[in-house]
Amino acid sequence: MLSKKEQRLRRARQTRIRIATQGVARLTVTRTNLHIYASVVSGDGGKVIACASTAEAEVRKSLGATGKGGNVAAAQIIGKRVAEKAKAAGIEKVAFDRSGFAYHGRVKALADAAREAGLQF
Repeated sequence: MLSKKEQRLRRARQTRIRIATQGVARLTVTRTNLHIYASVVSGDGGKVIACASTAEAEVRKSLGATGKGGNVAAAQIIGKRVAEKAKAAGIEKVAFDRSGFAYHGRVKALADAAREAGLQF
């Protein structure tokens, strides 16, 4: 029987195989209990083009006194931030790679914020 983490990684692998056939940049999301990380990875070479996370010093300041990165508000900030960085690097269209996480809560908030900031996926 597969563990919870192994099941998530299996789902992630399937998604990445499907995205690889499209040949576009992918917006990857990783979440932990404390932080959320997002990065835009190029479709051809696998190089990181833009990234943002709640572990960054200036993001932690904007989160306020608590500095909590494990909530929906923090995910929205990261979604907006990674979209702005990607657009500055010339990326408009991406494929959303949720890394096997459910499209719900923080992952959904990050995706919606990135769409509002101008990324297409």
